[in-house]
Amino acid sequence: MATLAEILEQHTTEGELFEKLDRGRVHCFACAHRCTISDGESGICKMRINRGGILRVPFGYVSGAQCDPIEKKPFFHVRPGSLAFSFGMLGCNFHCDYCQNWGTSQTLQDTRASVHLQPVTADQIIQHACDEGTGIVISTYNEPLITAEWSAAVFKRAKAAGLMTGFVSNGYGTPEALKYLRPHLDLFKVDLKCYDDRHYRRLGGRLQPVLDTILSLHATGIWVEVVTLLVPGFNDSPEELTKLAEYLSGVSPDIPWHVTAFHADYKMTNPDNTSPTDLMKAAAIGKESGLRYVYAGNLPGRAGNAESTFCPGCGALLVERHGYRILKNNLGPAGLCPSCTTKIPGCWT
Repeated sequence: MATLAEILEQHTTEGELFEKLDRGRVHCFACAHRCTISDGESGICKMRINRGGILRVPFGYVSGAQCDPIEKKPFFHVRPGSLAFSFGMLGCNFHCDYCQNWGTSQTLQDTRASVHLQPVTADQIIQHACDEGTGIVISTYNEPLITAEWSAAVFKRAKAAGLMTGFVSNGYGTPEALKYLRPHLDLFKVDLKCYDDRHYRRLGGRLQPVLDTILSLHATGIWVEVVTLLVPGFNDSPEELTKLAEYLSGVSPDIPWHVTAFHADYKMTNPDNTSPTDLMKAAAIGKESGLRYVYAGNLPGRAGNAESTFCPGCGALLVERHGYRILKNNLGPAGLCPSCTTKIPGCWT
């Protein structure tokens, strides 16, 4: 019987985000690990494999696919109330102790990870998206940077069908990967997990490449929203949150920042769940640091009005939310405040 690794290797193709080195080695630059991989070995993610001096990468399957509210991703400044067709593969380049998608992200890293693999073509994904009436296709559930070639193949078909495209990612990117994806990508949600490099190394990465990704995305015009899962005792000190928010505000005060509530999961079961008060304190820090659009998530109706969008010019309520539900949307397709005509940044049409 074939092993799981052998089954996954059957669903690969020759990659594009790599270069050949001497002695049959390859240099992968799909993510900031920039793995040098010897023949017969895989990168840190376990999904990108060197076979005979050629990097084989995941292709032609999904581990999950379904329609989600765009607010679930979360994108709050993208077509409020619309549906996104979400698809994902397997594997990740991090190993976060609190991962809520660990069943798919930690495949080949953790023997307890559940695996579901469905062969599919890019055309079939787009056909499903169109049949469901969605206008947006999102690569999510696992880390899409390590499966960038598959995402690009799907997104090319999506663009041809007139659909928007997006990533839900940890942002551990490279200039090469972002340049490769740029022609096919409209939206990018970055998990900025903390603002402490020591903590990032505990999760399996470094802070600076994520900061560089956010800066690059904004500079190249891809719409970016940032999420920080607020984990008590890990990344929730006022000092760290202030530094994080000030960095985002320095890139652009118009970047939406979502602070979301932690609940015990996977290997991290000791910290208390994030309280509504903690969320609102973090949101207040974001506003004090100059960010115009700060949201509190994962506790619907329990974080005051921090789920809704307000005009930074006159304070008018523009989009009222409860969890993933839109209760009121006063923004027109041009994204203008109806009270003072302030332009609200985002992708509204």
